[in-house]
Amino acid sequence: MDTNSRNWRWQRLAQMLLASALLLLQNSVPISAEASSVHIVYMGDKIYQNPQLTKKYHHKMLSSLLGSKEAAKDSILYSYKYGFSGFAARLTKHEAEAIAKFPGVVSVIPNGIHKLHTTRSWDFIGIHHSTSETALSNSNLGEGAIIGVIDTGIWPESASFNDEAMGEIPPRWKGVCQVGEHFNSTNCNKKIIGARWFLKGITDQTKKLLQGNNTNEYLSARDAIGHGTHTASTAAGYFVGNANYRGLASGLARGGAPLAHLAIYKTCWDFPIGECSGADILKAFDKAIHDGVDVLTVSLGFSIPLFSYVDHRDVIAIGSFHATAKGITVVCSAGNSGPLSQTITNTAPWIITVGATTIDRAFPAAITLGNNRTLWGQSIDTGKHNLESVGLTYSERIALDPSDNLAKDCQSGSLNATMTEGKIVLCFSVSDQQDIVSASVTVKEAGGVGLVYAQYHEDGLNQCGLFPCIKVDYETGTQILTYIRRSSKPEFSQDCYWKMDITTSCVFLV
Repeated sequence: MDTNSRNWRWQRLAQMLLASALLLLQNSVPISAEASSVHIVYMGDKIYQNPQLTKKYHHKMLSSLLGSKEAAKDSILYSYKYGFSGFAARLTKHEAEAIAKFPGVVSVIPNGIHKLHTTRSWDFIGIHHSTSETALSNSNLGEGAIIGVIDTGIWPESASFNDEAMGEIPPRWKGVCQVGEHFNSTNCNKKIIGARWFLKGITDQTKKLLQGNNTNEYLSARDAIGHGTHTASTAAGYFVGNANYRGLASGLARGGAPLAHLAIYKTCWDFPIGECSGADILKAFDKAIHDGVDVLTVSLGFSIPLFSYVDHRDVIAIGSFHATAKGITVVCSAGNSGPLSQTITNTAPWIITVGATTIDRAFPAAITLGNNRTLWGQSIDTGKHNLESVGLTYSERIALDPSDNLAKDCQSGSLNATMTEGKIVLCFSVSDQQDIVSASVTVKEAGGVGLVYAQYHEDGLNQCGLFPCIKVDYETGTQILTYIRRSSKPEFSQDCYWKMDITTSCVFLV
């Protein structure tokens, strides 16, 4: 074989080896180069009673996957080590699949986002504070119990959290009052005995930082939304006299267990309307078990599509399972997707799931027509409006485009401003996309001075800001429409009036 032939073969072999090496390099790019996201590695019950040994076990497992202790330290967000075993860490898809095969791993759950679910109620359901031989009196108003609240935090200055009548903090309590922005140790007392906040999961999930002027949030257990304060006071708020909503429904407000202590676990943040990370929620359960709560109330969950009855990805079901196993009662909300069937969330059998009920209270508003007939609707408007001699008309009669149906339920931009000016407008709800608040904006922008909104009967009420609005059912709305049709002239004369009867319990005040 001549020299040229040998050189050519060696060059060819070198090219093949180089190509093979490049192929191997391409296939062996570190997994960490892929995009990572937070995953929850759930491992069931603890194998070590010592929390620090459990934490070391988690770090060792993660180190063996990622190749170093430093990589594991950078990846891990939480170690769940008190009530159960597991951890939350930033993992790529391949890393998550790999660690799912490790011994002791029950499941690997992608970090999900949960949504929040939102005086007289206790008396209505028969839990009276002034009557002997009730569940409330027999439990001495909840004295000595510790209720943990996993939610948006708390506004400690609320009168509901006054501790003057509270007993001493139970010796079994092991929690802390975690300080932070506009929240220090003095914000805890004998009513609010502990507060913690968790945001590693939500920050990583949404890629947003709770800093700067883009949010009204507090980097602390202080509640920027109000949901957590509401749920905490519903569960254990102390007696507050003359409680009312802008002068309406004045009375004595209290929680279900007014002498119980509160432990606050803030997991939900203003992003922009109350979002909660699964990793943070699970850590709150873990800490609550450690701290020694007796009851946990959790008013949050997934939106539709919902999990099945019991799902291995449901962190609320997982956390509540281990809490229940430790003797903690867990109460969760049924969700905001009702009242239709198959819309209930938090359905695991070890959870007490609570749905909304009816209420024996109304906010009646009288509508006196020009023929002196009085009809009734509901409103929570408390503004002072001089509406004694104002024209009343039907939205379809003042449509900007009579050929479409948008004006029937007062869709945005559907009303003729010239014809709407100075009138009260009757609208009918015909679409799930429209509601009384949106309709009031449409009427106001067109120059109207009030709204009567007819829709199917429901107990819920909405406020239309400072704009007067009354909700009526379809039957009442049809009676008003009949009056308008019989009374109005082609030029829409001012012979249709909505007269406010101030001698009744009308909410619109002249």
